[in-house]
Amino acid sequence: MATLLVLCRFLHFMAVLLMFGASVFRPLLLGTKPQPAVDRQLARLTGPLAWLALGSGVAWLLLISASMAGSDLLALDLATVQLVLGKTFFGQVWSVHLLLNGLLVLSLLTRCNRARLPLTTLLLATLAPVGHGAMLSGLSGQLLILNQAVHLLCVGAWLGGLLLLVLLLRQTQHTPLEEILRRFSGVGYGLVAGLLVTGLINIRVLTGQFWPTPLFSGFALILLIKALLVAGMLGLALLNRLRTQDCQQRRGQLQASVLLEWLLGAAAVAAVSLLGTLPPML
Repeated sequence: MATLLVLCRFLHFMAVLLMFGASVFRPLLLGTKPQPAVDRQLARLTGPLAWLALGSGVAWLLLISASMAGSDLLALDLATVQLVLGKTFFGQVWSVHLLLNGLLVLSLLTRCNRARLPLTTLLLATLAPVGHGAMLSGLSGQLLILNQAVHLLCVGAWLGGLLLLVLLLRQTQHTPLEEILRRFSGVGYGLVAGLLVTGLINIRVLTGQFWPTPLFSGFALILLIKALLVAGMLGLALLNRLRTQDCQQRRGQLQASVLLEWLLGAAAVAAVSLLGTLPPML
C-alpha cells in the first residue's frame, strides 16, 4: 500500500504541476494571441492531465483512508471515507482540492479557458497543507504551509514551462526561439531563487538542521538525491542560457537538452513523492 501511495502522489503532483506551469508560461512566452498549433497540443495534454489528477486524487484519498483505518484498501466502506473527509485535517483540505479538480475538468469540457489558470493555481496551492506541511500548528504551521505553497508554485512553473518549451521546439513552423528562451530564462532566475530559498526553509523547519543527518539513510538520502537532480537541472538550464545564439541551427540539440532537464525534474518529483511518506527526523 505504501508503494501505491507513493505512485499516486507522483502521478497527482506531476499532473497538477504541469497543468499550472503550462498555463502560466503560455502567455509569458507566446503572448495572448492565439497560437493554433501549440494551443491544440496543450489542449490535448491538459485534458488527460486533469482526469489523471482527479483519478489519482481519489485514489490518494482511498489509500489514506485505508491507512488511517488500519484496513486493506478493498475493505474500505463509504462511512470510513466520510469520516476521514469530515473529521481530519487532510480530509477537509482534500475535499476542497477534489472540488477544485472537478471544476477544472468541467471548465475543460466546456472550454472555459479563462478559468484554467486560477483553478490550476488553487489546485496546486491546496497541495501545500498535505504531508509535512501539516506537521506544525498555529502561526508556525501556517507559515510553513505558505512556504510550501510558494515552493510548489515555483516547481510547477519551472516544470510546466519546460514542457511548453519542448512543444515549441517540436514545431516545424518558424518561432522566435532566441527571444522565447530569453523570456523563459528571465522568469527562470526568479523561480530558481524561490525554489532554493523555500526548499532550504523547509529543510531547516522540518529537521531542525541545515541538512538532515545521517546523510546516506532514509529521509536525508532521498533529499540528497533530489538535490542532485535539481543541481543537474540547473546545470542544463545554465548551459542552454549560454547557448541561445544560433539556437535555430541547434534546434534538435536544444530539444534534447530541454527534454533531459524536464526528465530530471520529473525524477525530482518522484523523490519528493517518496519524501512525503518518510519522517523528516526531527
